[in-house]
Amino acid sequence: MAIYIVAIGYITIKSRTLALNQVTNVANTKAKESANLIKSAIDVYLNICATLAKTAQDYHIIPLNQMDTLYHQAQKNIIEDHPEFYAVATSFELSAIDTSWSKNFGRRLTGWVRTEEGSLKFISQRLNLQGDQPGSNYYKMKTSGEPMVVDPEMYSFSGKEEDQYLNSNISVPIMQNGTFVGLAGIDVDLKGFQKIIKKIHPFKDSYALLLSNNGTISAHPNDENLGKSIKKLYPDLTQKNKLLEKIKKGEAFSFNHQNQKNNKHYYSFAPVNIDKVSDPWFVAIVVPNDVIKQKANSIFITALIVGIVGLALLFTVIWTIAKNISAPIENITGILKKLARGHIEDSMKTKASTNDEIGEMTVALNTSIEELNKKADFANSIGEGKLDSEFDILSNEDRLGKSLINMRDSLKKAQEEEEKRKIEDEKRRWINEGLAMFADILRQNNDNLEELSYEIIKNLVEYLGANQGGIFVLNDEDQDNVVYELKAAYAFNRRKYREKQIKPGESLVGTCALEKETIYMTEVPQDYIRITSGLGDSNPDSILIVPLKMEEDVLGVAEIASFKKFKKHQIEFVEKVGETIASTLSAVRTNIKTSQLLEKSQQQAEEMSAQEEEMRQNMEELKATQEEAARREEELTNILNAVETFILKAELSPKGEIINVNELTSSYLEYTAEDLLGKQIEDFISSKDKHTFKDLWNNIKEGHKSQSELTLETQERKKVTLIVSFIPLIDKEGNIDKILFLAINKNQ
Repeated sequence: MAIYIVAIGYITIKSRTLALNQVTNVANTKAKESANLIKSAIDVYLNICATLAKTAQDYHIIPLNQMDTLYHQAQKNIIEDHPEFYAVATSFELSAIDTSWSKNFGRRLTGWVRTEEGSLKFISQRLNLQGDQPGSNYYKMKTSGEPMVVDPEMYSFSGKEEDQYLNSNISVPIMQNGTFVGLAGIDVDLKGFQKIIKKIHPFKDSYALLLSNNGTISAHPNDENLGKSIKKLYPDLTQKNKLLEKIKKGEAFSFNHQNQKNNKHYYSFAPVNIDKVSDPWFVAIVVPNDVIKQKANSIFITALIVGIVGLALLFTVIWTIAKNISAPIENITGILKKLARGHIEDSMKTKASTNDEIGEMTVALNTSIEELNKKADFANSIGEGKLDSEFDILSNEDRLGKSLINMRDSLKKAQEEEEKRKIEDEKRRWINEGLAMFADILRQNNDNLEELSYEIIKNLVEYLGANQGGIFVLNDEDQDNVVYELKAAYAFNRRKYREKQIKPGESLVGTCALEKETIYMTEVPQDYIRITSGLGDSNPDSILIVPLKMEEDVLGVAEIASFKKFKKHQIEFVEKVGETIASTLSAVRTNIKTSQLLEKSQQQAEEMSAQEEEMRQNMEELKATQEEAARREEELTNILNAVETFILKAELSPKGEIINVNELTSSYLEYTAEDLLGKQIEDFISSKDKHTFKDLWNNIKEGHKSQSELTLETQERKKVTLIVSFIPLIDKEGNIDKILFLAINKNQ
């Protein structure tokens, strides 16, 4: 009886301990898995910011206006593709993009935000012009140079409480040669995290929550708790367990806590560790202790009932069967001790020599050993990653078996979701790398349309793994004969030299250009050569024809043929890169036209040189007259030189650009004469006189002389008050040729 009591008690206590440990281990594991899910989501957002930051590093290579056009479109594409983004913006230090800005503070913010109506709005602002604010998120990133996931706050477009959502900013610094020049960031609605957290409940009545680094509740089963501080919501929990101090350390931890209602819960916290982000967030799994103890208590009660019944039976028959049961009991006790120590193997099974209770105990023990071995083997298979392993439970009451199967199914589902995420990440990486590669290609050969076209189609065919392709470029020099010319063709790793012109509406290429829509064919007949197409004599399995559009103008058409079918993300990639190609083609066409005009002007200069000899003869006849004029001019020059020593003088274009300036003016404004040429006179007017100047200028554009007192700002931001006169000079046709600017210091 003593051995029986000790054995039952030992097994009961040991099983209860094992059950407690198992539940807490599952809770800890689930917390880590959930933290990894949150990390994966944040990693996606950081990768988007990193791509924007990497692209923005080219601001010093591409002209700023061209870079803005491409970059702002990329920002717009991103916010359109991610409805959970409420803003996509980039800040540049003014000192990095404006050579006239010499201060180490001030920045330009550009990007897209969602309005209250749900539409997109472009913003462009200059901020921090009086200095960076210490302690701000921008200042922290500027001084650290590291990515940042900002603690979330509640935000509402309309200012109404019912429209509030939980917003967090994720930003990545833009570095140039190790120096901070700006940042790329997004504002994210954390509803996606809320959906993830609500699905996490590994046990009955258990739940999960997400905390930011400062203790803000970023996701919770109860929506009313979003955005609240855990310190204010659960002050007793936070203070007793030093919760915020442990979160700052960034290490996993767990504890038991009894609230003021005497309800005890187990809390398991796992950090969401993001690369290069020093302030981790935390996922917590909360499990009521009643749930944890439920299994152990069930085992204890069962054992207690079995023990009482066994003791009663033993007390009745012990004296009659003591000798017959001593040996089997000792054997079973030894096996039970091994089981209590966690030792399980098939050799522990023993043969039942009787049909009495001892025999039944032996059979039950053998069955338990066999099933525990199966569960151990099944658990080992899961641990080795063999998630397809099968296991049959003993009955609907086999709770451990059900738990193992649930664990396998959960891991299998997590693995499948991870595989899907990897595939999507790979597609996004492929598209982003392709866009970056073509951005680099389009920066080269932008003075040679044929060479640029070849590089575009060559790299496009190779990147898509296609077989051949051609690029047609718009030729609208003759408005009566607008055509698309084949500028480059590429097939089987070789350059093809072909000449072909297609009018809008002709063949598949012409149809694509006219309708401005992508054409994708997968059912290509064997006699494809009979189809009027840009490529003509190929016999591919799929044809992709994409218009190269800039806004609503089709500047070219790309036609690609392949023996493989194009995937959806490949077609989307070609359409996206087509917009960038169209923008570059427009710039190249403009450059070529400019070069042609320059060449024409050089020819005219040569013709004028031929006329110079004839004019020289006429000049000799005028020499006598010029000598007299020179004498008078010298007198006038002496007078003007004397005037220029105390009068500020400049010549302005009708648009207000400085085209000539005397030394006194450049001295007053603290610039060299060369630096002033091409600048707007309005740029030097002080802010308080801007409105007065605009009224003067409107009067001048009507051909009237104007005079007023204006304050100008020098390069060093000094104020100079002048009495100025603007005199428009009219040509023969009655148009303003230029405007004479005269001024004297008010204090002279």
